[in-house]
Amino acid sequence: MNARGPQSFSSSRFLRATAMAILAVTLAGCGTQKKELTTGSIPSASFSKPVQSMNATELSAAAESIGKAYERNPKDRAAGLNYANMLRMTGRNDQALAVMQQVAINFPTDREVLAAYGKSQAAAGQLEQALSTITRAQTPDRPDWKLKSAEGAILDQLGRAGEARQRYREALDIQPNEPTVLSNLGMSYLLNKDLKTAETYLRSAVGQPGADSSVRQNLALAVGLQGRFPEAEQIARQELSPDQAEANVKYLRSIMSQQNAWQKLAKDDKGTN
Repeated sequence: MNARGPQSFSSSRFLRATAMAILAVTLAGCGTQKKELTTGSIPSASFSKPVQSMNATELSAAAESIGKAYERNPKDRAAGLNYANMLRMTGRNDQALAVMQQVAINFPTDREVLAAYGKSQAAAGQLEQALSTITRAQTPDRPDWKLKSAEGAILDQLGRAGEARQRYREALDIQPNEPTVLSNLGMSYLLNKDLKTAETYLRSAVGQPGADSSVRQNLALAVGLQGRFPEAEQIARQELSPDQAEANVKYLRSIMSQQNAWQKLAKDDKGTN
């Protein structure tokens, strides 16, 4: 995130930019489950350690390895999905979108491909197009909770919070207590500076089986923005490697150091309740 100068700092814009970045991460990973291949997942058997625990250098090497498999057969569905997801994880969103465009051309009616395509569009900033693609991937007779949650995250980024929360609740009707959906719902409230409600949903998400580190980092942000930084730092350091934990804590500190942002946001939050 680019820091604003003292005179141009806006707590509302600051919070929205911060939460948008985290919602984008949540969106990119909301379909990942511990299966051999799901929407945008990476088969863990391909590497010596889980992708989620890799550092930047390891992720780059893994992306190169998967990229070679994709180059050998660009029409291979699994290779395309895996490569696009790895590119998103390394911040190469435009390239991920280009890969998914090709996969979607080869599999134009594949629900899973359309979902991954929509996520790549969202990560690249093409929000309206992403919403259209995700909606097209959904089937009313057999709705997919992951697509509902992805649609909600896109709507949140478009500023349509009411519609977004409705999608999250629809997803929870299908998949009760799903931590990624609860996390997205919490971040929706964080976007609108309702930090206490955000924390409630994020704590619920963290308490569910299967909650991953990204959910805990969202909780750390919500707690830190309320001025409880020692607690936020403790949450941010859980279940991460020392390097990852330090990077996350530095990110949190950079957020908290900007014009006492969390105090301003908490004050603004009280004024809107």
